[in-house]
Amino acid sequence: MARLLGRVAVITGGCAGIGLATAKRFTDEGAKLVIGDVNAEAGAALAAELDATFVAVDVTDPEQVEALFQTAFDTYGSVDIAFNNAEILPLEGGSILDTGLDDWRQVQEANLTSVYLCCKAALRFMLEQKRGSIINTASYLALLGNADSRIAYTAAKGGVLALSRELGVQFARDGIRVNALCPGPVTSPLAQEVADSDPDGLERQLLHIPMGRFAEPQEIASAVVFLASDESSFITASQFVVDGGITGAYVTPT
Repeated sequence: MARLLGRVAVITGGCAGIGLATAKRFTDEGAKLVIGDVNAEAGAALAAELDATFVAVDVTDPEQVEALFQTAFDTYGSVDIAFNNAEILPLEGGSILDTGLDDWRQVQEANLTSVYLCCKAALRFMLEQKRGSIINTASYLALLGNADSRIAYTAAKGGVLALSRELGVQFARDGIRVNALCPGPVTSPLAQEVADSDPDGLERQLLHIPMGRFAEPQEIASAVVFLASDESSFITASQFVVDGGITGAYVTPT
């Protein structure tokens, strides 16, 4: 049986990687889907393929984010699921000593402020309905210190984790669940760009993954479907880790 039959889901960053895999899974599970992304051409094509609705959106713009969720409500009559997944990942690592303020602010806006805006917009509808599931994409890096520092990205994802936890507690008795998804490294166009820019860094990452490989986007999408569905009805304010064992491992040099 389709686990999301009739639910209305909004996905940001829905045109590639985890977002794309999740969009396809949500459709397979019976959801009515609204895809938000900056890539208008890819978004329109994907919406046609999945019989979904596409909205071009800059997730750092409050008015555009409000319009995204309003479109979902106006088109389908509710907002039941919000998968706040849009992000940027700087190609180059950045110690705090080398990260300029402009770069810091850009990553916080795209990866943390965007989640704040999307949660706020989704909650407006979910509180009226007294139900909803919000899934925010954090990262395994929110749980670990990273020797190959990406300080702006790591700090933003830590913020997503804390934001999700607090919202999950605050709105639990309103029938709204809020969870942070913490994926490990994933095979995606974004990850490939980073790997191409730093092959040695890729090898170091693989050394620390007990399963010895990156996740496929479809594997992360399965976790998102679980968190969106009633199968996770008693899970909120959690960090849902899907990382191939990284955060549970102690790796010694071989």
